[in-house]
Amino acid sequence: MEQFVPLLGQWFWFVVAGVLLLLELMAPGVFFIWLAAGALATGLVDLVANFGWQGEAIAFAAFSVAAILIGRPLLRKGHALDSDQPNLNQRMYDYVGKSYVLKDAIVNGHGKVRVDDTLWDVTGTDLPAGARVKVTGVAGLRLTVVPE
Repeated sequence: MEQFVPLLGQWFWFVVAGVLLLLELMAPGVFFIWLAAGALATGLVDLVANFGWQGEAIAFAAFSVAAILIGRPLLRKGHALDSDQPNLNQRMYDYVGKSYVLKDAIVNGHGKVRVDDTLWDVTGTDLPAGARVKVTGVAGLRLTVVPE
């Protein structure tokens, strides 16, 4: 690190922050951004006071830990992860509470219902084809239904 600090001067921590932000873009999840925040804070402190490379490394570690401890709970609250389509990749949960007509009779607890252009396996009490059923839940890839 002593070789890089004279070369980059006070820009060292800002370059580290930029590299960490690029890693955040390439890696899955949200982690490198907190380290980038620690590097940015260390760079800002380095502009004001010169601690030497050992002090800067300790400051980077402290700022990174603080950023993780403050940032992760804020992200978990869901404000950044809210969606207007929470069931986007699990569309079967959108069918709960809705009624459909049985395509195939429910025999021995298993049958089929047509939803739009897809046939879904259903479980429930035995009913004839053409009966109206209401979806009450999801069990794996099967819809749980009751007579309407």
